[in-house]
Amino acid sequence: MTKENLTIPVPEGLAEQAALLGSPTSALSDDEARTFVHAELDKLDFDGKKVVIVIPDGTRSGPHGLMIQSAYDAIADRAASITILIALGTHAAMEEPAIEKLLGVDSGEITTRFPKAQVVNHDWQNPEAIVSLGTVPAEEIERLTHGLLTDRAMDVQINKLVAEADVNLVVGPIFPHEVVGMSGGNKYFFPGCSVHDVIDISHWVGALITASDIIGTLGITPVRQLVNTASEMIEGERLAVTYVATTAPDDTVTLNAVAVGTTESAWAANAEIAHQTHIKWLDEPYKRIVSKVPTMYEDLWTGAKGVYKMEPVCADGGEIIVYAPHITEISEMHPGIGEIGYHCIDYFIKQWDKFKDHPWGEIAHSTHVRGLGEYNAETGEETLRTTITLASRVPREVCEAYNLNYADPDTLDWDEFEQDPDTLVVEHAGEILHRLKSQKQ
Repeated sequence: MTKENLTIPVPEGLAEQAALLGSPTSALSDDEARTFVHAELDKLDFDGKKVVIVIPDGTRSGPHGLMIQSAYDAIADRAASITILIALGTHAAMEEPAIEKLLGVDSGEITTRFPKAQVVNHDWQNPEAIVSLGTVPAEEIERLTHGLLTDRAMDVQINKLVAEADVNLVVGPIFPHEVVGMSGGNKYFFPGCSVHDVIDISHWVGALITASDIIGTLGITPVRQLVNTASEMIEGERLAVTYVATTAPDDTVTLNAVAVGTTESAWAANAEIAHQTHIKWLDEPYKRIVSKVPTMYEDLWTGAKGVYKMEPVCADGGEIIVYAPHITEISEMHPGIGEIGYHCIDYFIKQWDKFKDHPWGEIAHSTHVRGLGEYNAETGEETLRTTITLASRVPREVCEAYNLNYADPDTLDWDEFEQDPDTLVVEHAGEILHRLKSQKQ
């Protein structure tokens, strides 16, 4: 199964239902973006409402402070209450200095800048912070996934703050994504404000399609269908301010576009733009790719985007080097990945009885990192399409235990990389998807 026969087109006219400022070639000023957000949110009803502003965590780049502040200012005098909820998914909670950077404020200034708001992390590890909205039956899951998953219902659980809000306003960017196709929109609820089950099922479906196939897909993928179906069970209104921004090698951020609408329409409007700004089409694959992972990715669990976004242009038998000298561990929040290591999807499918009770989200992550390959159940031999090498502070013995290659980040030969025509060095890896022109639909 591939994305060609699983993905349905975005409903005609959906993107046009959102208000849009900008284009793939635009460079919007702060004032232009702020004025637009204020004008569009002024048209919507927040009066006397309990509002939750759902925002990304620190693993996404972009003018977050500008966008979050603009949205807050536009509704602060009208809303009865405002909670700014950081959609962690299952990432580590953000500490105050990191939150201040995300919100674009100086040290100790969160309450001064957002006097009406409470800023909180999604408390995904606390059962008391989570409620169930109901269950999607196994038969519906089978229909939504086009038969990829046939025997499991989905318990739709979400942060209690989202469930109890009159209005949930998502404020976040859109990028190509290895599980859902294009990120953003309702994905900020699931997995952003959810817990296991929706996360496990959606990520496993993405793994079955494979990250190589689904990443950057412009359309309603089976995973997007799962996310949208779960989101429809949220009682309050779902609105969004989405944006597309590109980050240059010198970390300069250009804001290309902003959209305001429902979580579906604002997503659709900017997914089209992100598909143009965040995919780089190459003529030929490279034998070796060096992904220089920025410090906003604190472990391999998040920094693996440096693999996902590059694997489609790595030649058969090639190597992806994840250069991340700041990373010291694989994943603090998901130690279970150490029990299974990194393997291709075939490795797990052909030994499903052995792995079926392991969290599916971790298995999916494993396959995303390790990429395509085959597993011979009779011989126990795994044949992988590419080599994944981690050049970080994670010791050699740990890398090898996880089924990864190791390189010393201090001894990489950058002169050799620069002179080698078969080597591609990528700055700020993890956001721009690289694909071959031959892969265009």
